[in-house]
Parts: sequence; C-alpha cells; structure tokens
Amino acid sequence: MTVLDASALLVYVQGETGADVVEEALTSGAVCGAANWSEVAQKVIAAGGEWSLVSALLLSFPLDVVPVEVADAEWAARRWVAKEGLSLGDRLCLALGARLGEVVLTADRLWGSADGVRQIR
Repeated sequence: MTVLDASALLVYVQGETGADVVEEALTSGAVCGAANWSEVAQKVIAAGGEWSLVSALLLSFPLDVVPVEVADAEWAARRWVAKEGLSLGDRLCLALGARLGEVVLTADRLWGSADGVRQIR
C-alpha cells in the first residue's frame, strides 16, 4: 500500500508528468488522509472542476480515505518547524505514512527525498 499526498493525486487528475506513477499506486491499493483529500477537493473546485466526477474517478480505484488520528495530529505538531514550509496537510500525510510504515508519494519538491518519501517526478 502507498500513501498519496494531495499533490500526487492532483498530478494524476490533471494528467501531468508522473501521473503514470500515481495510477500504478492507485491500481495497487493506496491510502489518502482525509486532510489531503480535502486539499484535492479544494483545488479541483477552485479551478472550476467537477468534484463529484473527480471523486468518483479516484474512488473507482482501491483507494481508502482515512480520518486523521490523534497520534497523527500529535506527530504533525511535533514535526512543525518555523519557516520550513511544510503545511499541516503535508505533515499529516507524512504522519500517516510513518504510522502505517508505508512510502508516501508526492510531487512536492520541498519534501526532498527523506526516508519514506518518493518523489513522482
């Protein structure tokens, strides 16, 4: 199972470079945190997209959208560093990956290539 960041899902939805990597993860079974799911919905809606269609497409894969757990919230709070640039959503995604012991796919270069992070492009 792979954890998908909002940026990875947006790459897939928008057909950008790296979409094939995300599709492979979606096909194999993936998980997305509810906070990141909200980020994807927000971006699609803000761009004038039809969220119900995008949501149906993504959920046609074996994708689990999971709630934020207390342990994730606390992990994300401890991981905050002033001016580092990682949003709460980013840190919650990394927390989910750490909790599940799974790799997190992202298109966000700011995350770098730390253990447990895989850049998709």
